[in-house]
Amino acid sequence: MTAIEFGLLAVPFFSILGAILETSLVFLSGQVLESAVQDASRLIRTGQAQSAGMNAAAFKDLVCDGTFGLIRDCNGLHVEVRVVNTFNDVNVSAPVNWTCAAPGPGQTQAQADAACATWTRPEGYSPGVGSSIVTVQVYYKWPVIVPFGGLGLSNLPDGRRVLGAAAVFRNEPFIS
Repeated sequence: MTAIEFGLLAVPFFSILGAILETSLVFLSGQVLESAVQDASRLIRTGQAQSAGMNAAAFKDLVCDGTFGLIRDCNGLHVEVRVVNTFNDVNVSAPVNWTCAAPGPGQTQAQADAACATWTRPEGYSPGVGSSIVTVQVYYKWPVIVPFGGLGLSNLPDGRRVLGAAAVFRNEPFIS
């Protein structure tokens, strides 16, 4: 009798346990990414990145190192560091095509899936000079381990979730 009860309850129990672990991991990774972006952005804000001659690859590595190994594929990070004229000009949005699941005219499903895998905006690294207004946006397509169909954490048609972190600030008035 106990074995039958366990058999009936094991699937829902382990499904709920998996969902809890997946949710925890996704939210932890998002928070760690946010913290890494804030820490790396501080070097731009204080002028240390500019005086050290930091480039886009070095900034991406710095963000990736700040994730403590939660993001294993650092090449999958999408980094945009841009100077804007005013705070009203700031536009923070994920560079993904949210509707890329269905193939377009003359396109196969494989081509549509490949379109989901690419970013819709190019990366950029322009840290500005003293007193510049800078936006730093970092995105990552997190692979969802336990898909639950429409109830899962994925927000992309290919079953992954976009994690994002942004920082908007005015550089300190350092001398370049």
